[in-house]
Amino acid sequence: MDQHWIATDFGGLDVFEFVPVEVPAPSRGEVTISVRAAGMNPADFKHIARGSDRVLLPIPVGYEVAGVISAIGADTTIASGGGVIGDEVIAFLVQGGYSTSMTVDAKNVFAKPASLGFPEAANLLLAATTASEMLHVTGVTAGETVLVHGASGAVGVSVIQQARLLGVRVIGTASQSSFPVLERFGAQPVVYGSGLQQRVSDLAPEGIAACLDTVGTDEAVDVSLALVADRSRIVTIAAMQRAEGAGIRLIMGALPASAAYRRTVRAELIALAGDGGLVVPIARTFPLAEAIEALTLLEAGHPGGKIALIP
Repeated sequence: MDQHWIATDFGGLDVFEFVPVEVPAPSRGEVTISVRAAGMNPADFKHIARGSDRVLLPIPVGYEVAGVISAIGADTTIASGGGVIGDEVIAFLVQGGYSTSMTVDAKNVFAKPASLGFPEAANLLLAATTASEMLHVTGVTAGETVLVHGASGAVGVSVIQQARLLGVRVIGTASQSSFPVLERFGAQPVVYGSGLQQRVSDLAPEGIAACLDTVGTDEAVDVSLALVADRSRIVTIAAMQRAEGAGIRLIMGALPASAAYRRTVRAELIALAGDGGLVVPIARTFPLAEAIEALTLLEAGHPGGKIALIP
């Protein structure tokens, strides 16, 4: 029998359990995927930590996977076209990715480029679609300079790469130890902490066109507000409590506008990654059964790249 990870309650990692699951056969419009790698994201545990609607329990964990089609419903085509048993695929905007196998809507399944390994493919889309939306809502254009808070994280690294393709200069905050990551992908690093606003101003005398916040700290919000007068060009994925009061943009996958946009760019981002224009750095892989150890590393922050679970 297949197995998957679920959250039996809301709270910390102690509510996660690895249990047997009966994976249903695919109906029309569905495919069953034998999972080769499950992507991991902070949202996997943050949504469980702050959840409250107990009707949703137990909750299958994980939003993105890469694997192989093991069954397909009648008259069904995957989102990228075609789709037969044995095809290597990516699935994103799914629920329950920490699994050995899963049946999902074919509209969320795309052909995996042969150039992408399963761990990289499984970790591509949540970070990349978030980064794409951040650049989209702030309207950045070639020749502008943007500041990315938390630029060494998965979303930040994707922002840097996508911004470079647009001709946008990126200054990114990070710890000194993470500077090589930013420099590898073409950003100019600046250390966060006291005096950040002045350090950024010194690096960008032409001014900062937009600020993209992935960390949600008061420092990130305060410096953004000081550097960018047009608050519609400040976006955060983390400072939920301050966003409304400060009049800055908050985006997240649970918001309808964000979800709609992210669906539209999945195919484009997969193609970009397949051509080598978007790299997904992998820090470690763990066996699926060791998800708690992997989540502990992810929760601690700064794993040095993405983490994948391997069934």
